[in-house]
Amino acid sequence: MQDKCGVIGVYSYDDSVDVASWILSGLHTIQHRGQESAGISVIKDGRTNTHVGMGLVSDVFDEDLINLLNGNIGIGHVRYSTTGDSSHENCSPFVEEAEDINISIAHNGDIVNSFKLREELIEDGFKFKSNTDSEVICHLLIKEYQKSHDTVDAIKKTCDRLIGSYSLVIMINGILYAVRDPLGMKPLSLGGNDDFLVIASETVAFDSLNVDYIRSIKPGEILQIDGRDVESFFLKKYDHTANCMFEYLYFARPDSMIYDKSVYEVRLNVGKKLAEEYPIDADVVIAVPDSSIPATLAYSRATGIPYAEGLIKNRYVGRTFIMPTQQDRDIAVRLKMNTVDSIIKDKKVVVIDDSVVRGTTSKTIIKMLREAGAKEVHLLVGCPEIISPCYYGIAMATKEELLAVGRTNEEIRDEIGVDSIGYISIDGLVDAIGTPYEDLCLGCITGDYPTVIPEEIEDELN
Repeated sequence: MQDKCGVIGVYSYDDSVDVASWILSGLHTIQHRGQESAGISVIKDGRTNTHVGMGLVSDVFDEDLINLLNGNIGIGHVRYSTTGDSSHENCSPFVEEAEDINISIAHNGDIVNSFKLREELIEDGFKFKSNTDSEVICHLLIKEYQKSHDTVDAIKKTCDRLIGSYSLVIMINGILYAVRDPLGMKPLSLGGNDDFLVIASETVAFDSLNVDYIRSIKPGEILQIDGRDVESFFLKKYDHTANCMFEYLYFARPDSMIYDKSVYEVRLNVGKKLAEEYPIDADVVIAVPDSSIPATLAYSRATGIPYAEGLIKNRYVGRTFIMPTQQDRDIAVRLKMNTVDSIIKDKKVVVIDDSVVRGTTSKTIIKMLREAGAKEVHLLVGCPEIISPCYYGIAMATKEELLAVGRTNEEIRDEIGVDSIGYISIDGLVDAIGTPYEDLCLGCITGDYPTVIPEEIEDELN
């Protein structure tokens, strides 16, 4: 699985201070949210200066380039593509200038009706440089602004047209805006000190910049930052939210606060729930690194089964692309991690993973543990069975590719090659997160989605 992106925005109250280096530091801390491309856009005295490129943040920017990006207001973006190809044309932030409006935008999420909106905009004469939903939002904002010349009104009317998930950082005519969709699907937080205000997908960006965490941007909130004048406006409100549960389990860094909760604490709670639901007679419990480590530690503490590092991750392997054969895919997994045979040999092993989607990685890991001499292998999963695709910014799989669709747990057990498999229950997951069921997006594990899904999109992923 991959998430859509990460965003950051910085506003310095001192117009002689350039914020590009601050944005760069913030992007490094949220690099895990997207590794395909990165970009920074800054504005000073009405002039926008932007640089984007393919690759990691460190590939796209160097010190000399950062020194050329002058401006006391700026936004940044790291991308993994879910809507739109992986190409330079689709790098963000998107920058456009039209009559009376200068706009830069960075987006985390996925707009499920973006194709229909794009067709309407093309009919209205708008020309597209990319095939991303982020540029659709950009053009919609321009269209609405040209009607009223009221920025907040333009944002509201644009968001009224959007179906899906979005956390946005936008610069319009030298003013910084943060916008979160009314269901609050993707995280977005506010931090700052006496000199700066910072918007970021995750609070770890505030830690790296040594600014205080202030609060989470509220669902449906439009935060307008114009100097020290900070105002909030709101989109239409729902009587519930739809926080993405995968942010807690997989995407966010464990040292982040998202939706005003500690990711690390939630993952510990997942391990405790797994211990309650699946007490297993075993010699050792190991994690599939890295996101399942806290849950594994908690499971060990609760059951008394010793924790050990039975799988070691190679942190210097970049993204592995889709391989043509199963043998190639096995090699790709082995490049990313290896077994510690002395921990595994002749042991009854519990292995904990954050989720199982297609099952191909799990199958290879179990095979590696068997080859290392494991006597028994029991797989516990910190996410319930995934039975439906995600339409909101997670590149997951089509329905027919999902391992749990149409299979019993016994059939999944045999397919993966374990002695037993146990998924955390939906109720157990909800309790571990500590957010009411109705305020979470659980679409991929229930099939019930918080928004309407256009038929053509549903057909494509089914």
